[in-house]
Amino acid sequence: MIDALLNQKLIFGLVGGLGLFLFGMKIMSEGLQKVAGDRMRKILAALTTNRLVGTLVGLSVTAIIQSSSATTVMVVGFVNAGLLSLVQAIGVVLGANIGTTVTAQLIAFKITKYALPAIGLGTALTLFTRKQRWKNFGEIMLGFGMLFYGLKTMKDAFAPVKDSPDFQQIFTYVGDNPLLGVLIGAILTIIVQSSSATIGITLALATSGLLTFGGSVALILGENIGTTITANLAAIGTNLAARRTALAHFLFNSLGVCYMLLFMNFFMDFVSGITPGDADFVIQTQEQASRLGGVIGDKPFIARHIANTHTMFNIINTLIFLPMVGILAKLATMMVRGREEEIEFHLKYLDSRVLNTPPIALGQARSETKRMAETALMMANDTLKFLQDGDTKVLPSLRKKEDLVDLLQKEITNFLVSLSQQSITRETSQEVASMMHMVNDIERIGDHCENLWRLGQRKVEERIDFSEIAKQEIASISKVTKDFLDLVVEGMRQSDKTILDQAQVLEDAVDHLEDSLRNNHIRRLNTGECSVDSGLIFIDMLHNFEKIGDHSYNLAEAIVGNK
Repeated sequence: MIDALLNQKLIFGLVGGLGLFLFGMKIMSEGLQKVAGDRMRKILAALTTNRLVGTLVGLSVTAIIQSSSATTVMVVGFVNAGLLSLVQAIGVVLGANIGTTVTAQLIAFKITKYALPAIGLGTALTLFTRKQRWKNFGEIMLGFGMLFYGLKTMKDAFAPVKDSPDFQQIFTYVGDNPLLGVLIGAILTIIVQSSSATIGITLALATSGLLTFGGSVALILGENIGTTITANLAAIGTNLAARRTALAHFLFNSLGVCYMLLFMNFFMDFVSGITPGDADFVIQTQEQASRLGGVIGDKPFIARHIANTHTMFNIINTLIFLPMVGILAKLATMMVRGREEEIEFHLKYLDSRVLNTPPIALGQARSETKRMAETALMMANDTLKFLQDGDTKVLPSLRKKEDLVDLLQKEITNFLVSLSQQSITRETSQEVASMMHMVNDIERIGDHCENLWRLGQRKVEERIDFSEIAKQEIASISKVTKDFLDLVVEGMRQSDKTILDQAQVLEDAVDHLEDSLRNNHIRRLNTGECSVDSGLIFIDMLHNFEKIGDHSYNLAEAIVGNK
């Protein structure tokens, strides 16, 4: 028995085949995301308060990007940002459960013989074409081929041991004990961190004739629990909303597995009724092998039965729990108790776990950058108000906003650098570079706002007063600067590509005001209308207003795509 288990061909074939399968899945998923990135964002924009629409969106997005984990993480980020309620998020995750079954349906097709041509064609498109679109399709083909070749390698690895009585006894025991099969499926999914990998291993075992249909169903049910445990482990250390969403995912999959075990025989009969062929039919003659496209000992029909089992379980589970989404949300809230504290210094949108899904990661970075710009705008408004009324009670709030802007610059920049190291399109790379410029300009606006309120604080503490005309002049340049920042931040919110002309007018206005007000002040100094101390603060303020104008114009250029 030990010799059979430790057979070198089995170990090497299983490890290497699983590696090819997982790497192929990754490459294919990345290629699909690049091709469907814009379409995916439009689908996400369709999210409404309707739980049915949310379920359809979760299904569609997961089917497109071939990653339920990415969808789940994205949904948790939306909940964290306040864009989705817990009830809506559960609906989307229910849909993602169905969408992820597309992978099993895909690999159940008998197209293994096309794996090597797909690898060759995919490699040629990836390496030798210039157009990014063809390179993306090349990645899809390459990943597709590697996935199926990995599956074939795993299946072939079981050939030397599938006739071993000891080996057969192990899997017969799994087939006769569904609870053991569920446990193995869950543990295997947690270990390999991929439900698709567990499906691949199950298919390899089943088509090789080692695993019965009953044993396969048990492993599939366990995989549905294992993938939610992975999500819960990933949610450790996140906020309450994230942990509750992950727990709700675990609850409806686990409860679904429990009632499915009770009705397992009926469920298997149902799947067999809608799927052609006998799941446990074994090829026994060379004539059958040539007719059914397999080898003696194979089960030619079981792959489609397994894929349909995976799909039907998640469809039935979703139909049962969709009307009870509110109850699930309440149950998750009761089980994960606590009150979400209002913490200013945290990231609302960025989640490093979605870096392997560039369209989602880019959307998160875009949202966090807008939040940073809005924080800088609030900081500017509070600064201008402080310069007018001199109320020092606003200073602690200004310090917090400055610290938050600095934190966001660091975190967004690190996130964008990590994103740029992924396999991304040229358009995505350009937008990443543009966003880095925007983040730096926003941080510099925050710095100049800090300079202004510190000058105002010095003015209050040293009891330095401006003349009435100096106050009016500061108010005039403050208004133009505020209008400029309002224009730019609103342009970021709306992705307005037409703001450059208005930005140029306001930039010229700020520069003209800074120049003329500086000259006016020098004349007042010469006539003795202003003191030297007030004059130095006044000139420094003008300089900072002019710099805010410069960085605001840089932002406008980045918004329209000129930078």
